[in-house]
Amino acid sequence: MLTDQELLRYSRQILLQQVDIAGQLALKNSRVLIVGLGGLGSPVALYLAAAGVGELHLADFDSVDVTNLQRQILHDTASVGESKVDSALTRLTATNPAITLIAHRTALDEDSLADAVAAVDLVLDCCDNFGTREAVNRACVAARKPLVSGAAIRLEGQLSVFDSRQPSSPCYHCLYGHGSEDELTCSEAGVIGPLVGLVGSLQALEALKLLAGFGEPLVGRLLLIDALGTRFRELRVKRDPACSVCGSAHE
Repeated sequence: MLTDQELLRYSRQILLQQVDIAGQLALKNSRVLIVGLGGLGSPVALYLAAAGVGELHLADFDSVDVTNLQRQILHDTASVGESKVDSALTRLTATNPAITLIAHRTALDEDSLADAVAAVDLVLDCCDNFGTREAVNRACVAARKPLVSGAAIRLEGQLSVFDSRQPSSPCYHCLYGHGSEDELTCSEAGVIGPLVGLVGSLQALEALKLLAGFGEPLVGRLLLIDALGTRFRELRVKRDPACSVCGSAHE
């Protein structure tokens, strides 16, 4: 049930016929893992907390650096030097004290990542390196949990949803294979702040659609964002039957 206070707090989204009381209850009863509390994870965490997602699991082993503040809006000047998870706990508790927050302050290895994914209903990949993305994808495929993946660097962003519950859905590995040896990070190549905010906000939207059961998630589609020209492009992505991660997952 929703309390009177919850009905008031979430009234603007409950007014949407696609959400309504049933959708808000679904959000309240949902558990979500956010991997990475940086530029992407900041708007993801803030919007999911504000929307009333009942339990947020926050994973990040890094600390807040002054160079993060240009884009990582979850943190502020006072939190420089603090664990990103602890900084997030403070901000999100202030945003919505009614939700439950679960902290993962150390790097997740294969076993702990599998446990963390198994404990939730949906995972958001908000990290900034290919190795972690691949590990998160493998864990999500193994546990049959939907994965909302976003990325942004320089002036380009990408977004897709991988849902191994659907037989036709590709996984992250179907799309990106083994990645690139010359992979760059934001600290090396740079990134504009509002772009990661845009991608992260879209990740949060996709998560709410999946959790509350409305709209058409970006499954089998890759959204490409060109911030320089303010252009959006969509590509269709098919599951690779020979994929080493999900190729036999639906047999």
